[in-house]
Amino acid sequence: MSGPAAGTAVAATTTDVVCLGESMVTFLPSQPGRLADVPSFGRGIGGAESNVACALAAAGHRAAWVGRVGADGFGDHLVETIASYGVDTSAVRRDPVRPTGIYFRTATDRGTDTHEVAYYRAGSAASAMSPANVPYEELFAGRVLHLSGITAALSGDCLALLRELTAARPGRPLVSFDVNHRPHLWRGGDADASVLLELARRCDLVFVGEDEAEEAWGIVGAEAIRAAVPEPAVLVVKRGSAGATVFASGLRPGPRSSIAGGAGDAAGARSSNTGGAEDAEAASPDTVTHVPALRVDVVAAVGAGDAFAAGFLSATLRGLPVRDRARHGHLMAAAVLTVPGDLTDPPARDHADRLVALDDDAWGRLRLGPGWTAADRASEEVRTP
Repeated sequence: MSGPAAGTAVAATTTDVVCLGESMVTFLPSQPGRLADVPSFGRGIGGAESNVACALAAAGHRAAWVGRVGADGFGDHLVETIASYGVDTSAVRRDPVRPTGIYFRTATDRGTDTHEVAYYRAGSAASAMSPANVPYEELFAGRVLHLSGITAALSGDCLALLRELTAARPGRPLVSFDVNHRPHLWRGGDADASVLLELARRCDLVFVGEDEAEEAWGIVGAEAIRAAVPEPAVLVVKRGSAGATVFASGLRPGPRSSIAGGAGDAAGARSSNTGGAEDAEAASPDTVTHVPALRVDVVAAVGAGDAFAAGFLSATLRGLPVRDRARHGHLMAAAVLTVPGDLTDPPARDHADRLVALDDDAWGRLRLGPGWTAADRASEEVRTP
């Protein structure tokens, strides 16, 4: 099979979000220090798209992860661990020749000069994903298909696959795309910048960090990023401790135009889904919403971007207002920031909803530390500086 069959469409969805990408076994250091000095490592899992799937499943959504792993023990561990979060892994493929990717990292934050990551993913099973060997029926079976720029960097076949999945076609689910610029994965110089921009412009909901947009595209500021990526119905510019700025354009009701079933939902499928001029003309000007970040006592700054995307997608699936979507993203990120690994249980939905409903002043006073997700009342989270 070289690509999705003509007219491939979703007849009835039983899955909320399908996430496609590479997941790897990650080895976490037993103590701080250089990789050369760390005496032992604990085993975990890591992968942007599988992180999103796990977080969504833990939050009560029907999530599936589609990937390719080796026919080895590490592949077994990945599939079993991801499935333990409640994620559907039935469409994962096993490669009889290529291995499952692994990596080692230091305990320091990614943003510091002392942080080290050693990847062993070249020639991995996931890098062999292509338009010829993925299960399109499963990929298009959800309300949302979530992708990231990491997959595009793995191989030429993986890039071809992302181009297939983001191509305009009737019945395409809402396509969510996290730019996830990883310079060390690319070997083509500036080619990565143009590829990531191309893919982002073909999607419906896009997440991009203000810092990575500057690094990859030389674009500074949220407004300039929106000017460079005008097509998605929703563009989320993550600004670190400054919060997130969301650009959303409304659409008239139409086929699959609203993920939550409401007329004019800003996360509805863009004209790229149908290719119709009528839909393109229906797009209204952006509304711009800035949502401040929370103050968090950070334990480890790993996996926060994936958690933010999961929180935003969760609230999108529920049809919540844009501000609340971003606030849920911040809360999901705060849950991960206050634990050592990439994954953790999110706050209970009613707990998160109470925090999201706080007025701006109370939201600004929140400070979240380890264990905050277990609190029963929103008032327990409000601490003065």
